[in-house]
Amino acid sequence: MTALHGDSRLDLLLADAEEFRPVLDEGLPGEAAQRGPRPREKDSFERKRTDADPNDLTVQRWAVVAPRSREGSQLLEAIAPLIRLREEEQGAPVTVHRVPPEMDARETAAWREAECWRDDVPEDEWPYYLLLLGDLEQVSLEFQHAIAGSALVGRVQFEGASGEVDLDGYAAYAEKVVRFAREGTPEPAADMLFFVAPDGSTATHAGATKLVGPSVTAVQEGRDKGSLPVACVQTIDAETTDELLAAGASGRPSVLLSVSHGLGPPRRGFRSEDEQRRRQGALLLGRGEVLDAERMRGQRFLPSGLWFCMACFGAGTPSASAYHAWLSQLAKEGAYGGKAELVLQSLPARGSRPFVAAMPQAALASPEGPLGVIGHMDLAWTYSFSSASNPAEGRKSRILAALRVMARGGRAGVALGTLLQSYGEANDALMASYQLEASARAEGRPDPTDRVDRARLWMLRNDLRGYVLLGDPAARLPLRQSALRGMAPERRGAVVASPGDGEPAPAISEERGQSSGAEVVALDVKVAAVDALFGGDETPRAIAARAGVSLATLWGWVDAYRAGERSRLGG
Repeated sequence: MTALHGDSRLDLLLADAEEFRPVLDEGLPGEAAQRGPRPREKDSFERKRTDADPNDLTVQRWAVVAPRSREGSQLLEAIAPLIRLREEEQGAPVTVHRVPPEMDARETAAWREAECWRDDVPEDEWPYYLLLLGDLEQVSLEFQHAIAGSALVGRVQFEGASGEVDLDGYAAYAEKVVRFAREGTPEPAADMLFFVAPDGSTATHAGATKLVGPSVTAVQEGRDKGSLPVACVQTIDAETTDELLAAGASGRPSVLLSVSHGLGPPRRGFRSEDEQRRRQGALLLGRGEVLDAERMRGQRFLPSGLWFCMACFGAGTPSASAYHAWLSQLAKEGAYGGKAELVLQSLPARGSRPFVAAMPQAALASPEGPLGVIGHMDLAWTYSFSSASNPAEGRKSRILAALRVMARGGRAGVALGTLLQSYGEANDALMASYQLEASARAEGRPDPTDRVDRARLWMLRNDLRGYVLLGDPAARLPLRQSALRGMAPERRGAVVASPGDGEPAPAISEERGQSSGAEVVALDVKVAAVDALFGGDETPRAIAARAGVSLATLWGWVDAYRAGERSRLGG
């Protein structure tokens, strides 16, 4: 491997999808970051209800955000078993929010105050966990980033080969989460797996020496001392996709940290948008070995596990990169021998369609795949595990803290939240630097800020902000002590809709999970309701309201129909 330089070089985990080589062999000089523009918004992280266990849904609550469209209703129907599971787990109705497409940060902030955390709703009923359904054009990435400043957020999206919505993928994922949550496993402790692609690049070398190596040592020490209940600590030595998939096929719940280059466009560009959506963000293992959606589909890999996948575009591609303006200026000046131009060519053009990477979609849709994937929705640099004061030094604690949460049985959203706390700290420090500069200018004093420190904070802030969770934020490893097998099968609440969706919700009895005064419903009403739901022309909530029952009751009719056709509806 190439020796790690002693400077603050900006190493990038991005590879050319045709040549299978790093876009930046030796990164950019650290001084390049001094040209980064001031962020447009201030969205620091605020943890909610810190006096209670963040993993306790009876206190923190769980809700769903779906597109305000016919397709959004279909997505809700596809994950209905997961909604019912969370109802039981939190002992209260699940609120379903419907949102319009392309919401920006300002619109999201207004929605948060007016709809999600309304002042006329008791604070202990506000949801801390939010599961987003749909692609990045339906529920925008800006919405996800902005709401993650105050909640634990995850997204599930599945599409077919031609870009059509894959309802079977949604249903398979929901069934998998429910199955593992109810049944658990006999294992009291998880495995911790670590993998660095053996491609010899400076970026993966930095990942090995500054993050993975020190993390393995720390986990081993914690295991030996009894402070971290881990069954096994394993560094995966794999040079091929077959070897990596085999190493992750163990039946024991596992947490995996992988460091590799993610595929970006070849220099001539992808031949089509479909090809880009299939391949961008796939993992380059070295020597032309690529782990993409086609190879991952249907594989047994990290069954019931959680995956921290560190690679450029590993979770998806935004419509506009946080680094576009910075790299455009460097490229315009011809700085650093054209290196900035190479990276700029890998970024999405302004106005491009954003998308969730195909590879993690395939992993999450597999019945024997992981329950959640934390990955990057932009360029991924090595700053997330580097010291802000001296990037040549490692700072493993940001990533390791998230891994420890997952290994201990904490929910995936809580794990991402620990990482976003570091983002909030970097964001606040960066904004404080700009404020000091502005105050000095207003008072006629010399600028007291250090531009090198500001540049490092800018890189750290943007690198950490790019991480998102694909999967249910309430998903957790199904360790023996976390199984829900003792939970009563009856739901203690019913799905309710946020007020603002344009349709009245039925009056719900939380004791029965059905509408007041509607204990007996005629068979023809049940059949008509189920037929209407399968027709997809109306929202489930509108159908339930017309039948005079709750959504929970309507979903029960659907389950009965599926189990025994229409005869069961009259039982």
